[in-house]
Amino acid sequence: MLTYDIAQAMRSEASKVIVGQEEAFTQILIALFSGGHVLIEGVPGTAKTLMAKTLAALIGVEFKRVQFTPDLMPSDVIGTQIFEMGTGQFRLRKGPVFTNILLGDEINRAPAKTQSALLEAMEERQVTIEGERLPLPEPFFVMATQNPVEYEGTYPLPEAQLDRFLFKVIVDYASQEVEIEVLRRYHAGFDAHRLETVGLRPVMNPEILAQCRAEIRQVQVDDSILKYVTDIAQASRKSLDLILGGSPRASISLLIAAKTWAAMQNRAYVTPDDVKFLARPVYRHRIILKPEAEVEGLTPDTAMSRILARVEVPR
Repeated sequence: MLTYDIAQAMRSEASKVIVGQEEAFTQILIALFSGGHVLIEGVPGTAKTLMAKTLAALIGVEFKRVQFTPDLMPSDVIGTQIFEMGTGQFRLRKGPVFTNILLGDEINRAPAKTQSALLEAMEERQVTIEGERLPLPEPFFVMATQNPVEYEGTYPLPEAQLDRFLFKVIVDYASQEVEIEVLRRYHAGFDAHRLETVGLRPVMNPEILAQCRAEIRQVQVDDSILKYVTDIAQASRKSLDLILGGSPRASISLLIAAKTWAAMQNRAYVTPDDVKFLARPVYRHRIILKPEAEVEGLTPDTAMSRILARVEVPR
């Protein structure tokens, strides 16, 4: 399958730059092929920006980065109309959202009004400026980051915003062996700001991505798998550990992601293991734990593990 070949080539090429974050990068690839967006949570210095820049280089598309701050305005993200004195006319100044891969760094540092400026862009692939609807380039992929430790001066993302992300990807510290390999590469001259020096080459373009997405749509899904996906959603809504379970969009996201993962595994059909493998990154940002569950030490991932253990797996 084309999707399998391209995914293998992208992961192989990315290994020239990215060390120790293979699982996170794979989840980002799944989201890209699925047409979704990702929220990446990790402490500073764990290669979040590097993964975004690497992805853009592998596709050969435009990449822009926005540093979200408390004083960032919606117009700083989507753009605005500017009046030019010389011509006596308004001119559209497009914001950084008009790109192929947008890195929203520390998105939870911006107030809700600015965060919501991305809602239309992420869902509709367009923005509205002064009543005029403007389409975004294709592909359009948002990678937003947030720091899991620092809460001072941050604004929690509302559920409507979180639900727009296909995955929440957790980027943790690498092992000591991986960190030594990172140091070895920097000692040998690696520069994260000059990826062209490592021989990173594009292995895909927007046309090939469109072909892969068409191929993914043809992946077969048995009715038992559809029931399994909805059983997980229903179980999350009835869980005694949760205030809020998965929305219907969670079920749709899990189905689409499972089809993508099947194609990336060179299969034309979805298995229950595909669904189980992706349930946690799909659900971890969509569910809300009860206070007593948090006191007990539960995390969204452990809560989902309990749910998956209770749901009958189709044979």
